[in-house]
Amino acid sequence: MKKKFVVLLSFILMLSLSACSSKENSTNKKEEIAFPEVDGNIEEGKIDDISFKESSKITNYIKIEMADSSIILLELYPDKAPITVKNFQKLVQEHFYDNLTFHRVVKNFMVQGGDPTGTGGGGSDETIKGEFKSNGVNNTISHTRGTISMARSNNPDSASSQFFICDANSTHLDGNYAAFGHMLAGYETLDRIASVKTKKELAINPPKIKTIRFVTIEN
Repeated sequence: MKKKFVVLLSFILMLSLSACSSKENSTNKKEEIAFPEVDGNIEEGKIDDISFKESSKITNYIKIEMADSSIILLELYPDKAPITVKNFQKLVQEHFYDNLTFHRVVKNFMVQGGDPTGTGGGGSDETIKGEFKSNGVNNTISHTRGTISMARSNNPDSASSQFFICDANSTHLDGNYAAFGHMLAGYETLDRIASVKTKKELAINPPKIKTIRFVTIEN
């Protein structure tokens, strides 16, 4: 995609991640998506290189296991986004995300999941403050490939359970969405999710999340 086209649509992109309560999303109109370019010099971890163990206790390390047994490992950053991390940990502890899907997929941008309705209009019972610069929070996490962040509607404090993982560097989102962690490994899984067939950004056969659990990282 030409650089000029990406620049012209960057503002539209910042408003494109709609997800909160079904009441708010039901009135949102469909917005266009632009596709940021990928930095080819990203060092990406491999699952086989990391020793981890599932934990019954809350940790800052997360394992997303897909229905096909593939795995994504993430580290959460409570020092940068404490409210967001605490909300996500609460939902993981409740097994809220088990058997949900990545319903929205935009290759070379992001994959979005965590909606119990699978439509993009659902969420959990609570919404949280948006921890990002334009909402008065000094969150310095950048939306690079592998960053996990919260989806929301135009209301800055509308995030609940829906999250997205950047499939490409999307730094134009910085300061307007609550990034709260980053992938340690499993980029091949991310690539597979990002490559599924879609219709108007919705996955035709949405990749299913088997479980999301806490893990400890072993040396």
